[in-house]
Amino acid sequence: GQGEEGVSLDMQRERVAAWCVGNGYELAATFVETMSGGRASNRPEVLGAIALTCKVKGVLVVYSLSRLARSVKDTLAIAERLEKAGANLASLTERIDTNSALGKMVFRLLSTLNEFEKDQLSERTKGAMAHLRKANRRISARIPLGSDLAPDGQTLVVNAAERTLIEGIVAKRGQGMSYAAIAQSLRDIGVATKTGGRWHPSTVKAII
Repeated sequence: GQGEEGVSLDMQRERVAAWCVGNGYELAATFVETMSGGRASNRPEVLGAIALTCKVKGVLVVYSLSRLARSVKDTLAIAERLEKAGANLASLTERIDTNSALGKMVFRLLSTLNEFEKDQLSERTKGAMAHLRKANRRISARIPLGSDLAPDGQTLVVNAAERTLIEGIVAKRGQGMSYAAIAQSLRDIGVATKTGGRWHPSTVKAII
């Protein structure tokens, strides 16, 4: 890892070496990342350290998790890759070692929090979309069949002809027609999709 604030690279090397000795490990190699920030996938020394650790089924020892990866997502991805290879991860600053029960628990907790954060984001997005739909506002660049865009560029107004078309599609489906048969019937009468293209089973399914 790079120099932590107030902690030289030499000191980090010494701490890592001491941890290896104290825990009965042989120090196989030392990697010093010269690139700052960014994802782990763009940092050659980090990638080299991960690859070697996986190869020898050893322990990747870092001074701080903040220098290994810039996000919980990246940290978890690295930990998961190491675990699948039969390797482990240890961080001196956070006192984490995935070879221990406590270390494994910490990463399970991080993983749970990461999933929770993603679920929260998904819920907020769905809530925002629902609010826009309720207010009859556009929610994407594509204007849905049955609506047209008002002059304000945001509000949706009813397209009566397209709404009738939708009602016909729903009625056909209710009568037991397949998506493919409905699409074919629309092609037969020369009706175009909202974007002017041909009807396909997937297009009909999306409308339903």
